[in-house]
Amino acid sequence: HASVQAEAQPQPTTDTERKYVYGILGIAKLFGCSLPTANRIKKSGKIDKAITQIGRKIIVDAELALELAGKKTGRRR
Repeated sequence: HASVQAEAQPQPTTDTERKYVYGILGIAKLFGCSLPTANRIKKSGKIDKAITQIGRKIIVDAELALELAGKKTGRRR
């Protein structure tokens, strides 16, 4: 019963928590575009600071990517 009770309580979220998306599909969902367009966005270099790539694995900081692409103004810390 203790585990059920612990899950029922909402965890406070802080602005320091980062949200990540993974892969080209994640970029496409983040920007609401097609896979070829997501690939072009990645290759353009505009969101390079938000991307960490290890081999084929792509990890994107969602907030930073949106900010770099100009879809979001102002960034909280």
